[in-house]
Amino acid sequence: MIVYNVIKEKSRDFAVRIIRLYKYLCDEKKEYVLSKQLLRAGTSIGANVNEALCGISKKDFLAKMYIAYKETAESMSWLELLVATDYLNSQEYNSINKDCEELKKLLSSITKTTQESLNS
Repeated sequence: MIVYNVIKEKSRDFAVRIIRLYKYLCDEKKEYVLSKQLLRAGTSIGANVNEALCGISKKDFLAKMYIAYKETAESMSWLELLVATDYLNSQEYNSINKDCEELKKLLSSITKTTQESLNS
């Protein structure tokens, strides 16, 4: 249960950072397209984690955690584009991308462990 509390907390904290980054990109950089995609993917991670935690079966739980994992990968893609196009500097990118990588590792571990449990 501790792992699930950690992923829930970290995905929520990441969503808050993404929302603040979205506001910054819109207000300061006047960037609306990439930032909107990042907002959707980055906040979707926590939403899918919460759905998974309320899953009706292990398969349902696993499916939602896989979606959260994929949304993390998508978020990383948008962050890479934002730094490549100079909307984010490398310090800003490295800071939020580190959190994204951590989420991806946690979700990978959760999905692998759950899949192994279902297979046994």
